Amino acid sequence: MKWEGNRESENVEDGRSSGGGRLPGGVRLGGGRGIGLGTIAVALVAGWIFGINPLTILGALSGGDIGGAPVQSAPAGRPPADDTMARFVSVVLADTEDVWRAQFQQMGGTYREPKLRLFRGAEATACGTGQAAMGPFYCPGDEKVYIDLSFYETMRTQLGAPGDFAQAYVIAHEVGHHVQNLMGITGKVESMRGRSSEVQANAMSVRLELQADCFAGVWAHHAQKTRQILEQGDLEEALNAASRIGDDALQRQSSGTVRPESFTHGSSAQRVRWFKTGMQSGSVQQCNTFEARQL
Repeated sequence: MKWEGNRESENVEDGRSSGGGRLPGGVRLGGGRGIGLGTIAVALVAGWIFGINPLTILGALSGGDIGGAPVQSAPAGRPPADDTMARFVSVVLADTEDVWRAQFQQMGGTYREPKLRLFRGAEATACGTGQAAMGPFYCPGDEKVYIDLSFYETMRTQLGAPGDFAQAYVIAHEVGHHVQNLMGITGKVESMRGRSSEVQANAMSVRLELQADCFAGVWAHHAQKTRQILEQGDLEEALNAASRIGDDALQRQSSGTVRPESFTHGSSAQRVRWFKTGMQSGSVQQCNTFEARQL
C-alpha cells in the first residue's frame, strides 16, 4: 500500500504514555454499545483457552456487561514523529476523512470527523471500559475509534491476516461504523435490537457489520481512484482479512460446528462479498444491507 508522504490526520490521540490501565475482572461495554471488527481476537483466545464458543463471547463484548472496573483515560497527545505504525494509522484515517467528506457533500450533508485514540492495555470510553484483547472498536458515545496497535501483530500471527492494506481495512471498517452513526443507522438498529429476540438481534448485528465492511470498500474504491494507493497483492490482503474473521470461520476453528443463528458479524463469504461490493461500486447506496434479500 502506498502511504508514505501522504497527509496525516490531526484527529489522532495518543493515550499510550501511561501504558494503559489495568482491568481486573473483565471488560464492561455498557452505556453505549461499542462496535468493532477486532472483538474476534479475544473470542479466539478465550475459545482456545477455555473451550468457550467465540460467538458467545462476541455477543457479550458487542452488547453485554461482564463486569470490570473502569479505568481513567491516559492524557492524550500527538504520536511521536518517529512512530511508523502511528503515522500509518494517521495517514489511513486522513484518507478516510477525505473520502467521506466528499461522499457526505454529494449526499447534501456534512461529515463530522471521528477521533482515533491509540491506547495500551485498557481504556475508559463513553461506552465503558475496553481492553486491548478486544481489538479495534468504535464507540458511538464519544465518536472515537480505539485501537491498541498490538492488534496488528494478532492479525499476523493468530488470524493469518498480515499486510498493511489488511491493517488499513480494519481502520476503514471502524470508520464505517462512525458513518453509520452519523447517518442514524446505528441508533435505529440498537433500538430495534432492544425489542427483538436474540436470534433477530444477532441478524441485525450481522447486517450492521456487513454494511461497515461495504463502507470500508467504498473508502478503498475512492482512495484508489483518487490517489492510486494499491500495490500488487493489497486487495487480496483485505479480502483475506475479511475472510479470516467470518463467524463461520471462527466457529469452525473453535468448536468445529457452525451455527448461523448465532452469527453477529457475518460469514466469511458475506464479509468478502460486501467489501467487494463497496470496492467495485464506490457507492454508499449499494451498501444497504438492511434491504438486501440475500447477504
